[in-house]
Amino acid sequence: MGASNSTSNAPPRRALHVLRVAPGSPAADTDISPFFDFLVGIKGLETVDLDLASLERVVEGREGREIELIVWSSKVSKMRVVKMMPTRKWSSSLPPPPDAKPSLLGLSMRLCNPEQALENVWHILDVHEGSPAESAGLVPYGDYIIGFSGGVLERESDFYELVEAHVDKPLRVYVYSFDFDNLREVVLVPNRMWGGQGLLGCGVGYGLLHRIPKDRSSLVPVEQEEEPDEPELFVPAGDAGGAWYGDRQASQFGQHEYYGYDDGYGHDGHGHSHDDGNGHSHEAHGHSHEGHGHSHGAGHGHSHDPQPFSFPAQKYD
Repeated sequence: MGASNSTSNAPPRRALHVLRVAPGSPAADTDISPFFDFLVGIKGLETVDLDLASLERVVEGREGREIELIVWSSKVSKMRVVKMMPTRKWSSSLPPPPDAKPSLLGLSMRLCNPEQALENVWHILDVHEGSPAESAGLVPYGDYIIGFSGGVLERESDFYELVEAHVDKPLRVYVYSFDFDNLREVVLVPNRMWGGQGLLGCGVGYGLLHRIPKDRSSLVPVEQEEEPDEPELFVPAGDAGGAWYGDRQASQFGQHEYYGYDDGYGHDGHGHSHDDGNGHSHEAHGHSHEGHGHSHGAGHGHSHDPQPFSFPAQKYD
């Protein structure tokens, strides 16, 4: 299992986005990567629109027999074939939920447009000493938050609303490390008592300038500027002397202020508008937009009417 071969590289318009791979499952024995991989079909089957229901029917009919899944990787923009043996034996030792069948593949997926799915990442910028972000091990400029344990995040505001809903409570988020090219789970505990401003104590970038770079060869190493007489706040996971930054100018499109932000338009609070496609940077889960910066500070004297989260992630049985 897990062998893969090349096939057509055209990016799909719709696909099943892999959100999670269950440990010990058939999928865990392959090279399928959460967030970056999209299931587009099954080799040998003519399927116009693959969805969770049709995939379920096909896989259940092939339990115990090897199948070849056609997977598109957003990292390298290529298709490949991944071989897998659907089985429920791996989950026989786990206590099943009531009225639930054990998973055959061990994949959690959702149907989506891959291009849109990859836009929703939150780039970690500055990390301040003693902050919740530092305690959780977030790495400045090298880490990207791509989701959380409850599902996916579909809008820029989803992440900030999620943080505010978890004040003094653990929040499990999925973080991609560009330095090490891996995905890990990080537990954040947002709070206002850590000694600085903001709930997280880190800058967060969102938008075009803050997406995960695809081509590492096109990046230029940028030396970190050190403040005189200031100790280093955090050592990046990569080379301590210099990190690979996708676009360092992202931090120049707005002053990083703190939580009680000023968005440059005289707004105080969350009533702000975004220019889609621009890169914004946020400090301590505040934000600054390209050409007009927002930032959030510790004093939250504002109110919002957040739209309810919509997480269409489904676990495939």
